[in-house]
Amino acid sequence: MKLKNNPLQNKSYDLALLIVKLSKKLIKENKEYILSKQILRSDTSVGANIVEANGPISKVDFLAKMSIAYKECLETKYWYTC
Repeated sequence: MKLKNNPLQNKSYDLALLIVKLSKKLIKENKEYILSKQILRSDTSVGANIVEANGPISKVDFLAKMSIAYKECLETKYWYTC
């Protein structure tokens, strides 16, 4: 879901769309199912956690969700470079 006033959420959404295309390509051309599913899970989790962080119960909750989003970014980067 794109929002005009949330560039981080918009960028994570755009990246998720690219990763979905990459995952489909890995499955179709390389018959790679394990890696494609893992990168898909880690990357799409980024945007979901950013959305959750935008509706925090507290500052601690916001920081926790953003921390998870950051860690999922790191995981996606790891799988992408494998």
